[in-house]
Amino acid sequence: MRQPTARKTAPAYPRIPRVALIIETSLAPGRDILRGISRYVRENGPWSTFVEPRSLEQAVPGWLRNWQGDGIIARIQNRKIAEIVRASGIPTVDVLGVVESGDMPLVHTDDTRIASLAAEHLLNRGFKRFGFFGLAGENWAVRRRDAFVAATSIAGCPCALYETPRRIQHTRMWEDNADDLARWVQSLVRPVGVMLCSDQCGPVMLEACRRAGAAVPDEVAVLGVDNDEPLCDATDPALSSVWPDHVRVGYESAGILDRLMHGEGTTRRVYVPPKGVVTRRSTDVLALEDREISEALRFIREHACEGLGIDRVAEHVALSRSVLQRQFKKLVGRTLHEEMVRVRLRRAQDLLRGTELPLRTVAAKSGFRHQEYMGAVFRDRLGQTPHQFRHGSR
Repeated sequence: MRQPTARKTAPAYPRIPRVALIIETSLAPGRDILRGISRYVRENGPWSTFVEPRSLEQAVPGWLRNWQGDGIIARIQNRKIAEIVRASGIPTVDVLGVVESGDMPLVHTDDTRIASLAAEHLLNRGFKRFGFFGLAGENWAVRRRDAFVAATSIAGCPCALYETPRRIQHTRMWEDNADDLARWVQSLVRPVGVMLCSDQCGPVMLEACRRAGAAVPDEVAVLGVDNDEPLCDATDPALSSVWPDHVRVGYESAGILDRLMHGEGTTRRVYVPPKGVVTRRSTDVLALEDREISEALRFIREHACEGLGIDRVAEHVALSRSVLQRQFKKLVGRTLHEEMVRVRLRRAQDLLRGTELPLRTVAAKSGFRHQEYMGAVFRDRLGQTPHQFRHGSR
């Protein structure tokens, strides 16, 4: 008699880890951290991730108290969130560092290197006086403040401070914040380079400069942190910013959590260096004590795309053409013509990145005599055509 065959059992598949991502989606750093985590999961997963739209200030999600998961990555904003996460007993990695905790791994941007890079950026533009606009009581902002003051002090330069508690930033009327900050700007000896602890301070800082009658960037150069592109581009002028590598923060935090979920030991502190500085108009300047040349630079920046000529600049600053050309070249290191072309090129680049305008329209709006001349400048300065630049920037 034929013996019955044994029933084949289904293959045992490994259980997919369940990971909660308590990370704000309202700010660029949080979104970049999520991108980094997603990259790690694509390469090393799969994970089943729990994430929902939230702001940095929101309380911990109610479902987390009784959640049966395997891991958590969180921007832990306060002690209450830290206590709830710690009470869960679930392996957790913090990617904010506001709440000091020796028992929880931390991955964070390197605040000292961010501030040092900011100081270097402004020092290279010739500034000898500095300011810092920070949030009092926020440890990451304090670290950036201290490192920025140290870097400018090493260069023998003074640094004025303006700090306000985060709660006041959120509860006071926006107009009151701008007026108070404007009084600080008026007290600064110009020209001055100012570092903001975050791009979030950019709109009110630039409004304060307007109220104080301080031209940005000629009298006050303003540099943020985070490279939050929609926010930086929405300000007037567009805000330069140090670019922390939050994508790498997310990637590194996911790697640490993965090892924790497998019962492995891991690094307790990782500080990720910044990627660089993204220069926009708010620091596109040279700090000059010579008032006529400084005014010539400002005038060129504002009118170069309107068919501006050297004679008109000389007339505006009340110098002869020859004296202006000689002094400008000596102090700026470029000729007047080279500076005008530089401003026009940057305007063309902005239009090519952000619009679908025809090339002939881009040339006209950028102050080039015709499309062919714009193309020659692109090939000479950038090694590519405007068409190639447009498609390579997207």
